[in-house]
Amino acid sequence: MSITLYALDGCPYCEKVHDALEAGDVEYETEWVEALHSERNEVKRVSGQRSVPVLVDDERGVTMNESDNILRYVEETLAAT
Repeated sequence: MSITLYALDGCPYCEKVHDALEAGDVEYETEWVEALHSERNEVKRVSGQRSVPVLVDDERGVTMNESDNILRYVEETLAAT
């Protein structure tokens, strides 16, 4: 899977991104992260920070955080393909 979303269960920003990916019929995999920031080593490894959501698009070489940026990327790039 070339699209991975790092998300926290119950995170409203993560849910918005999930909804946008589903609405855009984008195939993706979700990596659920720990609630404690100090436990989010995988998120830190891929994005340089521990906040979620984080979207990784391996095919296009894109890693991004901030839900508004991700939503725009999904709408303009992923949902269009």
